[in-house]
Amino acid sequence: MPLLTAAILAAAALVGLAILARTALTAWNGWLDLQRARIGEPGTVSALGMIDLSDIKERLRKLEAIAAGVDL
Repeated sequence: MPLLTAAILAAAALVGLAILARTALTAWNGWLDLQRARIGEPGTVSALGMIDLSDIKERLRKLEAIAAGVDL
């Protein structure tokens, strides 16, 4: 009887470990997808990237105007 109990306990622990590993893998993949969405895939232009680029261009234009002595 103790051998059967140990086998059932070992099987339950193995199933629990498999469930935990699957959950961790799913969470990891979700985190990676989130990071990919945040930085954007290579070769694609995100709306946030375009806003940042236009903001940088506007700042550069203002700095060039200041360097040239033009009042804005």
